Amino acid sequence: MRSCAPHRQAANVFSLLIALLYLAPTLYMMQVYDRVLTTGGVMTLVFMSAILGVALFTHSYLDGARQRVMVRASLRLDRMLGEGLIRQGFNSRGNGDARSAQILREFDIFRNALQGPGAIAMMDLPYAPLFVLVAFTLHPWIGGLILGGSALLVVIAMLGDRAAKRAEAKASDQSSATYAAAEMTQRAGGTIRALGMQGTVARRLTNARERISSQAALNAFVASRYSGWIRLLRMALQSASLGVGAYLAIVQEISPGALIAASVLAGRALAPIEQIVGAWRQIGQAASARTAIISYLDGAPEDVARTPLPDPAGQISVESVSVRAGHTERLALKSVSFALDAGQALGIIGQSGSGKSTLARILVGAQPTDAGAVRIDGSSISDWDGDSLGRHVGYVPQEPSLFAGTIGENISRFSTAEDANLLVVPAAQAAGAHAMIQRFPQGYDTVLGARGEGLSAGQTQRVALARALFGEPSLLVLDEPNAHLDSEGDNALLATLAAARQRGATVVIMTHRAGILSVVDKMLVLRDGEVEAFGPREEILAHLRKAAVEAGHIRALPPFEPPLEATAGPGSRR
Repeated sequence: MRSCAPHRQAANVFSLLIALLYLAPTLYMMQVYDRVLTTGGVMTLVFMSAILGVALFTHSYLDGARQRVMVRASLRLDRMLGEGLIRQGFNSRGNGDARSAQILREFDIFRNALQGPGAIAMMDLPYAPLFVLVAFTLHPWIGGLILGGSALLVVIAMLGDRAAKRAEAKASDQSSATYAAAEMTQRAGGTIRALGMQGTVARRLTNARERISSQAALNAFVASRYSGWIRLLRMALQSASLGVGAYLAIVQEISPGALIAASVLAGRALAPIEQIVGAWRQIGQAASARTAIISYLDGAPEDVARTPLPDPAGQISVESVSVRAGHTERLALKSVSFALDAGQALGIIGQSGSGKSTLARILVGAQPTDAGAVRIDGSSISDWDGDSLGRHVGYVPQEPSLFAGTIGENISRFSTAEDANLLVVPAAQAAGAHAMIQRFPQGYDTVLGARGEGLSAGQTQRVALARALFGEPSLLVLDEPNAHLDSEGDNALLATLAAARQRGATVVIMTHRAGILSVVDKMLVLRDGEVEAFGPREEILAHLRKAAVEAGHIRALPPFEPPLEATAGPGSRR
């Protein structure tokens, strides 16, 4: 907001000039009644009308200029904060509150209020005493009446403001949560239909909306009550100033022109207060949005320039990493430690909820740690510039997410580099997705909808793998990369991983399927967020098999015998 100070200063100067020019019609009426009508001076009327025309034109121009300046201030605020709010959303843990999930909506509410009628009325309010001062020059009684009425109006406005803030804060919290829930249910519309939940979910959202509507109605009742009182008081003061002026004119203490001017001055002095009360809802929403934005940005990590580091080779060191599960005190990961040399492949297994996906996000910097550190080539992941490191990291999350745009743009990570298009097809070929993409009518130029709509789950996973391989990254972290693949996709994935290892990439795979473990040389077993075992693949598999036999889950295999085909004689059956 301090960066917008020049805009606000210019708008305040315009507001002062506008307030002065508001006196032009008042002076014009006084001169017409007191000079022109009494003397019949036609030329005086002509020249005064010309001066009034210039004053009104200037007033209109300044009013428009003030509005444009505030729009420019809003645009400047958007340029300065918009990208930061979006980037902070990327850095969140993904489990923030409903207000954080709609922070851009809150930001737009605040920006619109910055250029709205409430903000303009706030600028006019400091110059309302100017009209009271002019009223005192007409007669102390008129000035005193307008001053007393203004003070009473301010008291009513303050009481209404306090009531409106309480109501608006409650309504904002409820509406944000309901909008977030409605958006989520729209995304899961197919699941809701398939499970026969349409009626129950619709009623649940309807009940929530009814609570919002009831609160909004209460807010409207509060605003209308105080607005009605203020409108009534303003009209009464204008009429009272006219009546007092008429009495003073009768006793010849003021002129007939001053009688009309008194009513105009009363209306102008009280107008900003009435406008502010009329814009209470917008002002209240803006104040609530401002609080949400400040709270959101206070949680943002400090953006500091980081020293460029050399391209990573892929060596990973995880040092006593612990991570809380959401906002709870439960730990999703507990003092996890292991190390991989560049070019090694690690398979991570464990039951659902053991922390595999959390560890995947930690390894690529998608989620911060609560304790411990992840180092890549000896440097803490927090010391790397996110975009610089990301170019050397390939990541396929458990639920692959594509974005609105073409398939080629998604694979290239929406890169604007000149050679980005040249690397798209090689990445798809490396992922075994090239032939699949060619079968689409527009090939790599096929446009996907919001959240990558237009592809099946398996196709999405293969495109996401191609995106992970874009630019031949030195570190690949794949979370259940074959969860939606068929046998053809499985074979292509194994070939992809073998090729990645051959070129020296470090590979980390989270999986439930044993087949993909044939490409790894080390394994890590997670149980309840802790490392149960870590070491060479054959050693870990033998350990798991022994534990399963001891637990009685499987029986011990007999000693190895050659296949039936090798022992069967001529004419024997298989």
